[in-house]
Amino acid sequence: MTVMTAMAGEILRSPDARFEGLPDFPWAPQYVEIQGLRIHRIDEGPREARPILLLHGEPTWCFLYRKMIPALLDAGHRVIAPDLVGFGRSDKPARLDAYSYQWQVEVIAELVRGLGLRGAILFGQDWGGLVGLRVVAEDPDRFAAVVASNTGLPAPGPGDRPPLAFRAWQTFARYSPVFSASRIVDFGSVTRLSRAERRAYDAPFPTRAHQAGARAMPSHVPISPADPQVPANRKAWDVLHAWDKPFLTAFGDRDPITRGLGRRFQEEIPGARGEPHTLLKGGGHFIQEDKGPELAQMICALAARLPA
Repeated sequence: MTVMTAMAGEILRSPDARFEGLPDFPWAPQYVEIQGLRIHRIDEGPREARPILLLHGEPTWCFLYRKMIPALLDAGHRVIAPDLVGFGRSDKPARLDAYSYQWQVEVIAELVRGLGLRGAILFGQDWGGLVGLRVVAEDPDRFAAVVASNTGLPAPGPGDRPPLAFRAWQTFARYSPVFSASRIVDFGSVTRLSRAERRAYDAPFPTRAHQAGARAMPSHVPISPADPQVPANRKAWDVLHAWDKPFLTAFGDRDPITRGLGRRFQEEIPGARGEPHTLLKGGGHFIQEDKGPELAQMICALAARLPA
């Protein structure tokens, strides 16, 4: 299915049939229009309960959270897991140059405001952290706590150089003739995916044009002081340097991509002091695949000690 907007050109929608019969994923899709795009989310649990906002990264979608959502719902929480623009069941601009870090932040920030979230806990992994932490910094009163997992908030200074492996990943994502989301997730997880799970991760991307967001977003990670998003990330760090509400890190010991990034959060954010930060053994980059129930229990324990 194709729709059009003047802002982003051709907009694609992944066929609904590709999402039928996904394993361990019984939740009905819910949609909202933001900036002319149809944005998908899971939104389950009592509307008056504490919201848990789960943000995915690259190249996944909210299917990544299927091992966490049941325990969060059983604990009585409201669980909101949106798909970023270009991912999952959300609309997908077909042009690579339509995507930006700022746009992803704006869309999620508008979703949070539109849903009227208060007292929320953010769980952000990979791009979910890069986007989510900016949203928290822009509207901190809507959030009661943060859990950062296998993510960062890059604001490089003079002399900082990204790893060559990350530059290689940016080049691969943008230009490789073969780009399989399921193979990337399988490679970045300790737990091997089943055939049905691989089909679920590939479901949003029936053609190369549908992959534009997944191919474009690695290039928007700020790796140079000259990146246009560095000032906004530094401004977000200014807010986080004064953040005194709980800030918890939960990283995987088998993730070479974000190894060590949790230390900056722990050392520089007041709310991180004294928190039970965790390095989960056997957790890969897509830690939700490897340690989903454990992560859900951590969030539940955090929520239980927050003021009502």
